[in-house]
Amino acid sequence: MKGIYYINERCCLNGLSIEESMNLQKESIKQYLSNHNIETVKLNPFQLYDHYTILHALLYDLKKDPIRLDCFIYYSPDVIEDFIYSYPAKWLILKSYFKEFISIEAKSDFHIPKAL
Repeated sequence: MKGIYYINERCCLNGLSIEESMNLQKESIKQYLSNHNIETVKLNPFQLYDHYTILHALLYDLKKDPIRLDCFIYYSPDVIEDFIYSYPAKWLILKSYFKEFISIEAKSDFHIPKAL
């Protein structure tokens, strides 16, 4: 199986610092990739990392050289929700390039208002 993974470098998760959040995302995703025999694909030969940190850049690379991949992996819905709500049309286009979207962690209840 071939896929691409995303690390949000601007998101603080579970009260961690940005650096700790990035490390949590990287380690969790790398372990998942290893456990499920997923090979990461590098679309841009000039890309510094094996992962993407900017979803606009991923979409640009996919449009430049259209390829349908097995999966897009990210830590949790919290790391992509800003992009989804800010750019819903681009999100739908991005989704069309992958067979499956895999979230390593379930969404926390932090953003869901609770009834009293």
